[in-house]
Parts: sequence; structure tokens; C-alpha cells
Amino acid sequence: MIAPRLKTVQCLSPAGLHEMAYKEWGDPANPKVLVCVHGVTRVADDFDNMARELCRDYRVVCPDVVGRGRSSWLRDPQYYQVPQYVSDMVTLLARLEADTVHWFGTSMGGLIGIGLASLKDSPVRKLVLNDIGPALNPAALARIGDYIGQPVHFSTFEEAAQYIREISLTFGPHSDEEWRKLAADVLRQDEHGQWIRHYDLGLAVPFKSVTPESTRQAEAMLWMAYDAITCPTLLVRGEQSDLLTRETAQAMGARGPKATLVELPGVGHAPTFMHADQIAVVKKFLLE
Repeated sequence: MIAPRLKTVQCLSPAGLHEMAYKEWGDPANPKVLVCVHGVTRVADDFDNMARELCRDYRVVCPDVVGRGRSSWLRDPQYYQVPQYVSDMVTLLARLEADTVHWFGTSMGGLIGIGLASLKDSPVRKLVLNDIGPALNPAALARIGDYIGQPVHFSTFEEAAQYIREISLTFGPHSDEEWRKLAADVLRQDEHGQWIRHYDLGLAVPFKSVTPESTRQAEAMLWMAYDAITCPTLLVRGEQSDLLTRETAQAMGARGPKATLVELPGVGHAPTFMHADQIAVVKKFLLE
């Protein structure tokens, strides 16, 4: 059984130091590094299936972005934003001694990838964006902020797992066992034995300061970043996604790195890449 190594790296925010945990799969001396970064309320464990498949070709590194999972929380939640996450990833790459990387990012992880890949002398040589682009929907951002800031708790794991399943139906069809893993990865018990979500509720703080004007400015900056990317880019879209519209996906194929678009049927936001057919799409792009 292939097993990952659990490690941490110390990072810096304007409010002080914090620890970012990560899972490392494959040969630790392999110079070919694939970094996989999850969505806003998910964790490194999302990539277990894909990492097992790709760790023969890569050293696969899957961080828990700060504030989630095994990582520590920021002292000031206003820094739960993409620039801080990009800074943390640069620190991680220094720890890995990775001069170049391939990058897979789901949703928020894709925005971090856009930020890193857009920089001059970026180490990113291939980029996979999973159901995310530079277009932002203010209503969707406000809804996400409300959702992630709710302090929900459950008496039993079964109740909590059912909740995770209900709010994640757009992930598409999964077996009961897969749904159980998707839930177990993002749940923990508090000191009272209640089942709660694994992250800092302070993640909601930046969302609550979003305005239509700030959203327009952020979107303009994201498009500028996207247009600065020069590495080969694959854009995966859930056919039923309401976060990445087909119009935005087509625009991403026509400008900047001119991403190759693959749509996955029967899935919304966002494909989980737990299944062999989805993993094969990424493997082909990364290794061809």
C-alpha cells in the first residue's frame, strides 16, 4: 500500500508565523514535483486517489492551505486571501527544493495557481485549473462567505456526513464509500464530542468585506494575471458548473495561455478527481 509522508513547513504572514501541513507521496528525491491544492473548504486528502496514481511519475505534494485540516490558523483572519496563500506556496517550494513544478488546483487552489504561474520567473511549467477562472460572481462570493462562517455541529458522524453530502451534491455521482471519505476528510470532533468542520470559521472574514466594486477590481487583476501565464494550461470544467460558466471557459481558451478545455459530463462544481476516468485526463496532459 502506497502511503504518504505527513510534514509541515513554517510560513509567515503579516500577523506572525504559522505552520502549513502537507502530504508528500512518491520518491522524495524525484525532481519532478506535482503540487495539488484543494478548494476553499476542502483538504489535502481530496487528492489521495490521484496522488497514488501519479506518485510513480512525480513527487506529489498536497498541502492543507492555512486555516484548514492539519495546518494552523492565521492570527489575523483578514489574511485568508490568495496573496497570502501564494506566499505560503513559495515557502513550500523552497522547502521542497523544487526549481520547477506542475500544478493542479481545484477552485481556490486554481486561483492560487493562477497567482503563482503569472509571476515573472514562475516555477510553474504546466498548470491544471479545475473548474475555476478569473470571472467572479459577487452573489456567489457572498453566499460562500455566509456558508463557510456558519458554526454547524452534529451529535453523530452519520449526521455530519449526511450534511457534507447534501452540500456537495454538485461534485457529481459517488459511491456511499466515496461520500463517506469526502465527509471524513473535512470533519473532526471538538472538545465536547460534537462533529464540526475542520477549518477556522475566520475564513469567512474576507468574504464579508466584498463589495461589487472590490469584486470588479479583483476580477480585473485575475484576468491580468491569467493573461500573463505562458505555460501550457488545461482547464477542466464540470459541465453543470455555475461557478465557471462556459462563456468564461471559452474566453480562457482564446486569451492568455489559451487553455485547452475539457468538460466533464454529469458534474457541477467541482470535479473531485477521485475516479480513474477523470484522473486519466490530467495524467495525459501532464505526462504527454
